Amino acid sequence: MKKIYTIMFVVSLAMFVASVGALGMYGLNFGVDFKGGSIMELEFKNSIPNIEEVKEHLSQLDDLKDKEVSVNSVGERGVIVRTEDLTEKSHQTIVSSIDGKFPNAGVEEKRFESVGPAIGKELRNKSITAILIVLIAIMTYIAFAFRKLSRTLPLWAMNVAAIVGLLHDIVIPLGVFAVLGHFLNVQIGAVFVAAILTILGYTISDKVVIFDRVRENILRGAKADLGTLVHKSVMQTLVRSINNTLTVMLSSFAMFLFGGESIKYFALALMIGIFLGAYSSIFVASPLLVWLTAKWGRS
Repeated sequence: MKKIYTIMFVVSLAMFVASVGALGMYGLNFGVDFKGGSIMELEFKNSIPNIEEVKEHLSQLDDLKDKEVSVNSVGERGVIVRTEDLTEKSHQTIVSSIDGKFPNAGVEEKRFESVGPAIGKELRNKSITAILIVLIAIMTYIAFAFRKLSRTLPLWAMNVAAIVGLLHDIVIPLGVFAVLGHFLNVQIGAVFVAAILTILGYTISDKVVIFDRVRENILRGAKADLGTLVHKSVMQTLVRSINNTLTVMLSSFAMFLFGGESIKYFALALMIGIFLGAYSSIFVASPLLVWLTAKWGRS
């Protein structure tokens, strides 16, 4: 294949290794959904206090001393307070203290939820299971959809190329969020898992489209070597891939800017993952298919 594929594959490998390193050094900053705790959403009907003032006030409360607390804005007039598990007495004390600190703000509690550590652990395990099921389903689909090529291209090579590409698409966002969690206290919750599953489902389509075009070119009797055929297939699908990727990224960017705190990092994960999906389809899965077939496959 052309030299650009080798260069960009090395770049991808470097990003992957850096992401694994970030995960190893910092780990993921799991939120209340996964490690248990309490979530309180407050809305200010009248004047809106500065969020830094709210944070400073909460840090001085006896009920929150020695507890990890994060305060984020949500919507135009609200805040979400995430902390370790609170008793009902502490919960009511916090709401009353904020009302007393900002008497003209018109504080109204919109929701209060507590998640136990056992439930958080169960949700984390189910999230991992869901991701594994999706990967297995993708491998099964590829084996079925491209079964007619089994005499020309080994199906295992297609599966390995696709799965490696998908791992690239989700491990790098995980590495980014490990860094964000360490330096900016960005937490991972159930919404992030939804983003990962969305990335898996969306980005596999890019890879399948390229593989499908390779299949069409082979079945039409093209005589070129596999590297040339794969490059030709990439170029034939490039405009479609760019258009689809830009469409999703623009809508995700709009969600990131205007969607509020609850989906802000869902949109960020989606933008990173969708971009990486288009990138890996061209510079990871495609060259890997050629190299695996040349070394261990049938020609």
